[in-house]
Amino acid sequence: MRIERSTVEAWLREDVGHHDVTNDVPGETTGRLVAKEPGVAAGIDAVAAVFEYLDVEVTDAVADGTTVEPGDAVLSVIGPAADVLRGERVAANVAGHASGIATRTRRAVDAARTVSESVRIAGTRKTTPGLRGLEKRAIVAGGGDTHRLDLSHMVMVKDNHVAEMGLETAIERFRERASFATRIEVEAEDPTTAERAAAAGADVVLLDNMEPEEVEDAVDRIESAGETAAIGDEVITEASGGIAPDDVREYAATGVDVISMGSLTHSAPALDLSFRTGGSGDSDG
Repeated sequence: MRIERSTVEAWLREDVGHHDVTNDVPGETTGRLVAKEPGVAAGIDAVAAVFEYLDVEVTDAVADGTTVEPGDAVLSVIGPAADVLRGERVAANVAGHASGIATRTRRAVDAARTVSESVRIAGTRKTTPGLRGLEKRAIVAGGGDTHRLDLSHMVMVKDNHVAEMGLETAIERFRERASFATRIEVEAEDPTTAERAAAAGADVVLLDNMEPEEVEDAVDRIESAGETAAIGDEVITEASGGIAPDDVREYAATGVDVISMGSLTHSAPALDLSFRTGGSGDSDG
């Protein structure tokens, strides 16, 4: 998926401004975007789009999801020095942000795999406005699942809906209005409510802000009810709410299907990347 040209224009307009003297450098040069710490590369297609917009040739680039070590180049370019320099900070910022998300996601996925081969690590809608596409693709680069991309992808029955209409009525109302292809996810704050939600027809039950012991209890209840045909056996269970990478192993051991983590996007530190031109050292300007 390519980044929109209008997005690249906005990024560059914000950074370059109207009268760039700093980068008024004659001649041609080469440039490399280099990792300064271990991580997982992401956002490389967006960086390539930045340089291509500036008519700078991308000569080499790693694929999103590539594990990198300090000193590894994630992207190399050649072109007019002024344009290479105009793209460098946007490139480093975009790739650093996306790679930080991919790196945090990979850490969570690796932790989950020590316990379960099937549990999915997913993002949430806690993304930066204007950067959701970039951030969601970074989650995928790290081995995670995007979850819903926007409100139209799934119906979410939350506590405020339940307070207004009641659990069963809310599920029935949204089921009548949603497409047959749209899943209904219901938020539950305790195992009993989770079982009720599954029995009322939820496709996905979100086990919200529960401790691992509570999540395991809810999963067991839903699975046991499914065995007696009280609940369909296709109900997906999802744990969410304040889960950090260090917590993943405990939650993966509960038998839950999905662990969704807002921290993948809202708390991931940027991967430290440096742009180097010609024979120069690091550029952090």
